[in-house]
Amino acid sequence: MKRVILASGSPRRKEILEMMGIEFEVMVSDKEEVVTDTDPILVTKELSRQKAEAVAEEIEEGIVIGSDTVVSVDGKILGKPVDKADALQMIDTLQGRSHMVYTGVTIINKGKRVVEVETFAEGTKVHVAKMTKEEMEAYCNTSEPYDKAGSYAVQGVFAKHIEGIEGDYFNVVGLPVHTLYEKLKDMIESFF
Repeated sequence: MKRVILASGSPRRKEILEMMGIEFEVMVSDKEEVVTDTDPILVTKELSRQKAEAVAEEIEEGIVIGSDTVVSVDGKILGKPVDKADALQMIDTLQGRSHMVYTGVTIINKGKRVVEVETFAEGTKVHVAKMTKEEMEAYCNTSEPYDKAGSYAVQGVFAKHIEGIEGDYFNVVGLPVHTLYEKLKDMIESFF
């Protein structure tokens, strides 16, 4: 079987691939990512492709999986908070309403003679309960919001504030499991 490489240092993405039963290694590029669009779906696709291509350039052959996830409210991307005030503002924006989480994935199947590239994005709608100022403050006093897009982790302390989701839960964590599985199956006949 071909070598599989995850072009991400994300612990959550590593856990998801392990859960899927995929043997893989991690290679992260230090190449600067450039965003040329503002549409959340296009941004995730663009960044996932840049990550995958940067790693694919370093190998002779193998399957490279690049990914990027963004939180979006009314078409606006919420990045990682710069400080507590920023985290509080993001959580206040998200509480009591729904928002979208988009994950873009690029799979590069690099052989000796052929390179096949598949890029796709998936969206999941997340419904956040109304939160009091005290609840928002208490959450932002944890360490959780500060390295997360949109200032929260669906699989963490914030889970108690999520009323529900529409779509793939794992997409919110960092990889759309079923869609990724199907794309890998379609791309590589003897993959599974």
